[in-house]
Amino acid sequence: MTEKSAVLTVVEIEEITAEITHYADKAAASIEALKTVQKYRQWVSDECLVAVAELLDISPAQLEAVATFYNLIYRQPVGKTVIHYCDSVSCWIMGSDQIKESLCRRLQVEPGQMSADGKYTILPIVCLGACDHAPVMLVGDQLRLDVNDETVNEILGR
Repeated sequence: MTEKSAVLTVVEIEEITAEITHYADKAAASIEALKTVQKYRQWVSDECLVAVAELLDISPAQLEAVATFYNLIYRQPVGKTVIHYCDSVSCWIMGSDQIKESLCRRLQVEPGQMSADGKYTILPIVCLGACDHAPVMLVGDQLRLDVNDETVNEILGR
């Protein structure tokens, strides 16, 4: 039994293998392979990273470089919903610091931490590309525009 088959599920291996077929070089499927693991586990553990690297015929260090470069690949456990608050200059000018503080206060966490109930993780993100609607947040996979305290209340459930 190889390490990958001991760590990854059959479904994960099948999906990653199918993704590899779209590329001439297996390593080109790195991001999609990591996203596959994350889809099922919420994050990518060291053991899963090593198993995926084996599937892609690259070193774990090479895959780690990819995983840590992309800020939507999580290398530590995260809550069921990840809230990314934009901390770029446009959002900052429009009050993203107050939004961040409101989220942290309500969830009793600091950025990078998971709420005690495991529902939320709050993370900064450089830019979400919606500067004309600042401040913005990415809640799970939903982009929230023109965020204010009412939006925070709605997201966290009054």
